Amino acid sequence: MKSTKKPHKFGTFLGVYTPSILTILGLIMYLRFGWVVGNVGFLKTALIVLMASSITFITGLSASAIATNIKVGVGGEYYMISRSLGLEPGGAIGIPLYLCRTLSVTFYCYGLSEAILVLWPESRGLLPANALQGLTIFFIILVTALSGKSAKLVLKSQIPIMIIVGASILALIIGILSKDLHAPVIEATYQTAPEGFWYVFAVFFPAVTGFTAGIGLSGDLKNPQKSIPKGTLGAVLTGAIIYLIIPLLLAITGALTIEQMADPEAGVTIWTRLAVFGPWIVYPAVWGAVLSSAFGSILGGPRILQALSMDGLMPKFFSKLSKSGQPTIATWISGAIAIAAVFLGGLNTIAQYVSVLFLTLYVAVNVSAATEQLIKEPSYRPKIHVPWYVSLVGALAAMVVMWLINPWAFLFALGLEAVIFMYLISKKLEQQWGDASTGIWMHLSRYALLRLNTKKVHVRNWRPIIILFIRDLKEHIHLVKFTEMLGQNSGLLSISKLVTLEDTPELARRNEIAFEMQKDLAAEGLQALTEVNVVNDLKLGMYQVAASHGVAGIKTNTVVFGWSSTPQGKIQELEIINDLALTGKNIVMAHITKAFTNLMNKRIDIWWRGRDNNADLMLLLSYLIRLNEKWKKAVVNIYSVVHTEAEKQTMEAHIRNSINEARIDAEIHVLLKESHDVVELLLKHSSKADLVFSGLARGATHLEERVQTLEHIAKHLKAVAFVQNNGMAGEIPTIFNA
Repeated sequence: MKSTKKPHKFGTFLGVYTPSILTILGLIMYLRFGWVVGNVGFLKTALIVLMASSITFITGLSASAIATNIKVGVGGEYYMISRSLGLEPGGAIGIPLYLCRTLSVTFYCYGLSEAILVLWPESRGLLPANALQGLTIFFIILVTALSGKSAKLVLKSQIPIMIIVGASILALIIGILSKDLHAPVIEATYQTAPEGFWYVFAVFFPAVTGFTAGIGLSGDLKNPQKSIPKGTLGAVLTGAIIYLIIPLLLAITGALTIEQMADPEAGVTIWTRLAVFGPWIVYPAVWGAVLSSAFGSILGGPRILQALSMDGLMPKFFSKLSKSGQPTIATWISGAIAIAAVFLGGLNTIAQYVSVLFLTLYVAVNVSAATEQLIKEPSYRPKIHVPWYVSLVGALAAMVVMWLINPWAFLFALGLEAVIFMYLISKKLEQQWGDASTGIWMHLSRYALLRLNTKKVHVRNWRPIIILFIRDLKEHIHLVKFTEMLGQNSGLLSISKLVTLEDTPELARRNEIAFEMQKDLAAEGLQALTEVNVVNDLKLGMYQVAASHGVAGIKTNTVVFGWSSTPQGKIQELEIINDLALTGKNIVMAHITKAFTNLMNKRIDIWWRGRDNNADLMLLLSYLIRLNEKWKKAVVNIYSVVHTEAEKQTMEAHIRNSINEARIDAEIHVLLKESHDVVELLLKHSSKADLVFSGLARGATHLEERVQTLEHIAKHLKAVAFVQNNGMAGEIPTIFNA
């Protein structure tokens, strides 16, 4: 049996610092520093370096804070953002980030090819057709093959590259100090940058990015919590120091004029003319820096794709590893995308959009760290503490830079990520970890509850806070739909399943059952809280849960029961209702058939008996149901039964006055009882109604007879809700008038 080779893990220097510093000390350092100094002078160049490095340093601090709080897995920045802000925001950043890293491979290999072909001897004539594209594809295949085979091989190859880059910087220092010097040039001329200071800043800023290259290898590190902060912050500080030395040297040299340095075409030739051994050391350093950046991108991109695949945002086979532990499939797919990008054309324009999209990563990292600090999760205990306002400053500064680079690219980046975010939200993905978004809602809920608890809830603010007891949600989904309609986005519905101590399997799965109930609700497009309550006895437990349900400020005021299917269950429900009446909870006992949810021509009948003020609550519930889109044209009939003509006129006037105060349109039907039984009148006149509300007397005795009466009514109607008003006597007109 063959043993799978254990993947090699890297330390701080090789795994984080080296790829990060080499990506920072990249092509722009060689191409743009002379141009920047030539246009804005030393002081403003130093200011640009400090401002740009401050943004990256703050972002590095934020990333370090997150990294020291969690066990960072594969996926680098995507992993940290998704575990902090959640799967959907993580995916909205991670998917574009993967494409940015992959396209960066194309840009770096394209730049490397250009830098090499510049040296093509004129004596050999013109370059062969498509030579640039061909050489670019060769380099893409080369870096892809090497990174797919072994990350260790790639990272070790960066050591000699770092030596060459360091040697080129040393050669520049020696070359300048060995020639004529003068006082630093501090005047800003803007001779080839008439757009001004912020334009120069935007052009330079990509030079300080790339410090997250090491974070991208998080899954390959021995100790990410230790290596990411040390390697990342070390690379940022090293880069800032070098970037302050180079412009000072360029500002004091007498070997080149400011006009020569400001020439946008000068590029690398400024270094080759100033450094000792000129082209012999500078060109290899440029090639090595660009190649190193390409390696950093081809190592980081596939690992983001691997992490996206592991989290279910991409096909599962992308996360397959080779025997050496490399994401080979993801690497070769990334290489194929990079090769395809060679034929896009207009790479300079695309590069701006990639840079701006990449900067959204800075925003997300800083927002993640700030959010974790603000919500004060007990689990957030980083070893590096960054004040939330510092992280937010970093996020805002990154957004400003995005705008400066290209406003259209800025809007495109935000729009693209918003579209991805909304798409992922619609997919209703299942997340296997806790995130800050839950903490945000808990923090807001805590604040709202504390505020609400200091205020007396006036009748004007009455809302239906409902608890529904249900045995099987799927089996009684029509009852759930009816109950959810009573809230109409203004109330709150909790669905409770009771489990006794004898129900061992369900007892062990109570949290899982509550989550499954949520998935069943989501499948029906319904919203409610779900909970599983453990009780000693179902009857006593139902009373205890209903009587004490809710929290201060949001106490449950209405209890909904489904009409039991057994005679004993019906009697128990009436006994519980009699007990709950003393707690001030309103009661709705509903018998809802499956046909109720498929009705087209809506009609609601209310039987107004004038007892116990149940009519007030029935009127309000009918109003709430008519707020539903499918029920807004429902006709409401109010029926009442009296004994004499005089009573009829009095009752009609009373009902009309009530519905006028409540501003509800309804047809009034006051019936004379004569020799008819009230139940028979109800069945006769409401047999075609889609929903019937009828009062439920308090303190009912002779429960067996009461069950028979209710059963007789329920059996002959499509849907009926027996209502008992125990907490809002005479208050409904006040609610409507408020």
